[in-house]
Parts: sequence; C-alpha cells; structure tokens
Amino acid sequence: MYQDQDFDLQRELPPNEAALTQDLELSTLLHVMAAGDKFLFGVGEQALFSSLTDPAAIVYRQQVLNDCLGYPSIVREIYDIAVTAIQGEKRIYRGLFSRSPDMSLHRSVEVLQFFVGLLKILRHIADEHAGKFRSAGFVRLFAMLSKELGDEYFDAVENQLRELKFRRGVLISAGLGKGNKGIGYILRRLPPEQSWMKRITPGNRSGYSFQIPDRDENGFRALSELRDRGTNLVANALAQSADHILSFFQMLRSELAFYVGCLNLHQRLTAKGEPVCFPVALPRGGPALSARGLYDACLAMSIEARAVGNDVDADGKRLVMITGANQGGKSTFLRSVGLAQLMMQCGMFVPGRLFRASVCDGVFTHYKREEDTTMESGKLDEELCRMSDLAGQLRANSVLLCNESFASTNEREGSEIARQITRALVEKGVRVFFVTHLFDLAQRCYLEKTDATLFLRAERHGDGRRTFKLLEGAPLPTSYGQDLYSRIFGAERDAPLRADRHDNVSAGPVPRGSGSLWP
Repeated sequence: MYQDQDFDLQRELPPNEAALTQDLELSTLLHVMAAGDKFLFGVGEQALFSSLTDPAAIVYRQQVLNDCLGYPSIVREIYDIAVTAIQGEKRIYRGLFSRSPDMSLHRSVEVLQFFVGLLKILRHIADEHAGKFRSAGFVRLFAMLSKELGDEYFDAVENQLRELKFRRGVLISAGLGKGNKGIGYILRRLPPEQSWMKRITPGNRSGYSFQIPDRDENGFRALSELRDRGTNLVANALAQSADHILSFFQMLRSELAFYVGCLNLHQRLTAKGEPVCFPVALPRGGPALSARGLYDACLAMSIEARAVGNDVDADGKRLVMITGANQGGKSTFLRSVGLAQLMMQCGMFVPGRLFRASVCDGVFTHYKREEDTTMESGKLDEELCRMSDLAGQLRANSVLLCNESFASTNEREGSEIARQITRALVEKGVRVFFVTHLFDLAQRCYLEKTDATLFLRAERHGDGRRTFKLLEGAPLPTSYGQDLYSRIFGAERDAPLRADRHDNVSAGPVPRGSGSLWP
C-alpha cells in the first residue's frame, strides 16, 4: 500500500465521513468491494478516506493494482494464505493453563509448525510467479520471500522445532543460591542420541540421579516447577517468534484486502461492459479536471442498464455551476466527480474512459437534507450550521460539492447567501461544484464572466426527453418541472404549465437511477 510505511487500519476517519458516505452513496461501492466480507469492507473504507496527496504515491499504488488486475488468481491465493494463517492460529488450542511456560512452549511449537507450512507455499509462489510482476511493491515482496525464506532457513527452523518438543526430556543446569535455592536456570541442548547398544550397556556415570515415586504428587509438582523455570525464557522467545510471523500475515492480509476489494469492484463493472481507467494524478497548483465518459459507479452497480458517461473540461476552473432540467443527471454527475476524486486519491481505477485531475486536500459535501422531524431548527438554519462546520474543515485546495444548497428559502435570499459563500470559498482556493435550480444565483455568476467559472447544463430535447448528458451552456430560467409533472401524472392531457424562472417543481419520488440510464 505504501512504499515506506505500513497501512494503518486504526487511523481515525475524517469528521465528514458520515456525510460523504451518505451523499456519494459510498456504502454501495464498499459493499461491492467487500462481497459480503466485513474485513474487506473496513479496509476499503479506511483506504477510501485515507487520501493520498502525492502523485508519486498514487502511481505506486496504481502499479501494484495493475499487477493485481493482470494476475488476480495469484493475488487471491496469497490473500487466502494470509487469511488461513490468521484463522488457523486462533483454532490452535490455548488451554486453560496457557500461562504456564511449558504449555505456552507447546502451543508456540504447534503454531510455528503451522506457519512454516504456509510460508513454504508463499516461497513456492514467489519462485514460480515473481517474474510476472512489475510493480515495485510486488517485486519487493517476492524478493523478501525468496531471500529470507530459503531452504537453509526452513531446515534450521524445523530442526529447532523438533528439539523443542522435548521427546527425550529436558536438560537444565542451575546453581545454588542462598538457602540452597536454585538460581541461574538454563535450558541446555541435549547431547546426540546414543545408539540402542550404548543405552543398554552399563558404563561409568558421573553424577547422581533419583526417581520420583508414581504417587508422589508433590514431587511431580516440584519437578514441573523446575521444568517451567528452565523453559521460561525459551517459551517467551518462541511465543514472540510466533507473534512476529502472525503480525506478518496480518499485515499481508490488510494490505492485500484493499486490492482484493478492487478486484471485486473491477469484475463487477467490467462484467456490465462499463469502462474503467487509471487516472492521471496531477500535483497541487492550478485546479485541473478533465474526463471522458465519467459516470457514477454506485449508480452503475444499482441498475441493470449501463450508466451514461459525461465529458468535462474544467482545467483552471475554480467554480463549476451545474444547472438545467429536473432529473437531467445533475446530481448523478456531481456524485461521479466526488467519487472519481476519492478513488483516484486512494490509488484505484476510476469509472470512465479518461480522468485527469489535480490532487486535493479533502472532498466535502453540502447536500440538501430532509426536514428536521424534531423541529429543533428550520431547514435554512440547519444548512447554515452545516456550512459553518464545513468552513472550519475546508482548506485551500479542498473540493466542495454542493447539491441544491440554500434552496430552502426564497430564491432571492437563497441566491444571495449561496453567492457570497461561494465567492468567499473560491477566493480562498476552494474548488466548488454547485448544482442549483436558483436561476438568480446561476445568472449572476454567469454575467460576471470570469475565466475561472465553468457552466454546465443538463441537456433536454425539444420533446422533453432527457439525454442525461451535461453540456457547456448558460443557465436557463426554467428547470422544466412540467416535464416531470406530465410524465408522472399524465398532465399532457391538461393545459400546459407555465414555465418561468421560479419553476423548481419536484413532482414527487422518482425511481432511483431513472436519471442516468441510457435513453
């Protein structure tokens, strides 16, 4: 995931995580990436909100992902090995007396034997497939596996584990301290095992021995305590070795989980014939954004038909004002921009044929909300409070997506509030994408004729049909609310409704996704 650091799953999510998830419908994206796996969901969420701001770091992750897309079965196999290691370690019996050095030693030996078998499989994968991968991340991983997991390493580990089972007992040395108490317990290596002939041939033995009677429980307890003292240091060292290898598998699982989630998403999108591309991330500086065929991936995965993509050229534009017909694809386009920015800055591919944008210091949203059922505040007051909170989080080079902001009051008042706030944010270096039906707001911005503003308008045919395409164009004094009324309530049989500059009619609920299908 990173060239010089580990992926931190415990990193705190940004304060606007809940709003972004709701407004951009990120849960849909994360559920597809997770494919029912809670761990994959959590990793995808953490990665999506831990945006990279260095284009080189983004390219590094893109190259790793490109290798994953080239050899998905190998990547999934490595991931499954890591999962098997973590789950298998939990199933190895800890025992009621696992704090005993002898029991801890016994369990650590079993765990390490289990891990050694899986490490051998990893080494085999590295030897067989390392030459196929080109990214710096996988090259380094496979080189590490080949270097550190050689045949000599496995031979040494397996020999040590055989000895640590103490099938011939333990050899411990100790000294006598004050009061003839034992001190300096040291576990010794047993001498080579003698042949059966020497074992049955009597010889000179230097030293003394004694035998504990079968029913001497105190004697056995004392002997067990002596054994624990002698094996304590070895048990601790072995437990630390097992934990060290376990942490390797845990980190391998965490970092590969992101790429497995990307594979799941890529498979889902390409199965529908939807285009995806690796975006070009540009450094901070002048705002840049250009796209071809950009679409909302969350919408594409929620409908059977293919989603309509949009082309946009917004290089150098600080403010993008989006107007036009109701249900013409404006909100869908806004989500596609925010989603593409987040996906690009976590090293993923982007839904579309081409996407090129400068990195930002955070994506934020200010969408209209439903009426406060508690009646603690009015809608305008609630919108202003949320904008005040955002003002404390927004920085120069942030991206703010506004969807029907400040439409809860009359047009003149809402337009003036939105215009002043937008102007202040743009002057501070914030990039704003604003979907609005407030004609007064859009018209005044248009009349200012600044080079840093782009105006997009949802396309509508003369017969009222929406193409769900956004084209450059001046704002119009109508959003064609009568089209929706006619379509839903059959009002074409009645007298045509008057279209004027206050036409912001919303004709009730429309099935989700109906605004971005192929016509």
